[in-house]
Amino acid sequence: MTGTTQAARHDWNLTPAEAIQLQRELAGRVRMDRLLRPPETVAGLDVAFGPGRSHVYAVVAVYRLTPLELIDRSVAVLPVTFPYVPGLLSFREAPALLAALEQLAVRPDCLLVDGHGYAHPRRFGLACHLGVLLEMPSVGCAKSVLVGQYEEPTPERGEWTPLRDGDEVVGAAVRTRSGVRPVFVSVGHLVDLASAIQITLAASSGKYRIPEPLREADRLSRMLAREGDPRLAQRYSRVVRSRTSRRHGPAPDYRSDVTTTARGTSARRRPARRKSKR
Repeated sequence: MTGTTQAARHDWNLTPAEAIQLQRELAGRVRMDRLLRPPETVAGLDVAFGPGRSHVYAVVAVYRLTPLELIDRSVAVLPVTFPYVPGLLSFREAPALLAALEQLAVRPDCLLVDGHGYAHPRRFGLACHLGVLLEMPSVGCAKSVLVGQYEEPTPERGEWTPLRDGDEVVGAAVRTRSGVRPVFVSVGHLVDLASAIQITLAASSGKYRIPEPLREADRLSRMLAREGDPRLAQRYSRVVRSRTSRRHGPAPDYRSDVTTTARGTSARRRPARRKSKR
């Protein structure tokens, strides 16, 4: 996958005050556009923190939406370099997620981020940050509310209600599974709220509250973080790419197996041999 746009690149070595100022500046670049056509592939992005919270384990899981199936996956592990500050989580998580995105074989049509986008105190959450840096459609899908109030949607899957911060609609409470708590969806970049809701529902099986790409990214990031060994990240893209190659033909031009070591350097490897999933 291509890297960040030249105009939007910035230094990550910032103080919290500098990070807040940067959010305010970059928030003006967020665009809310209705998608011209539905995405065919969606990448779920999530992170977990290892022992001592010294390293962040970032996972990107790319799903084809029809049928809903995993087609690519990548992992990156980087040292944590920014303190925990509510509202500034993108400065802890985005560098590792960007490193994982760089390793993908399949460029997704849209990013589905575990976190908020426009539903943020400065209207620039993690989904906005990644979308603006990559100039890609992105959607925030969070498990809890950061800002705003909402009324419970009716119990059926697909129902939703606006998430309002004062008089402004900043997102939506969306029922992805009948009878369970909603998730909180907001615009990241290059989508409008209606498109963001449609993408979230399309990526959801109806069996679980969390959309499938995010469930896979969450599952793998937590597992790797519990192990606490960055070297274990090397194996997890190869299995998916081997299986995808057998079922759908060769994967296009991937650079390396996914790994960013604890020191932050990428380990480049040859394409994996075909083998069955363990």
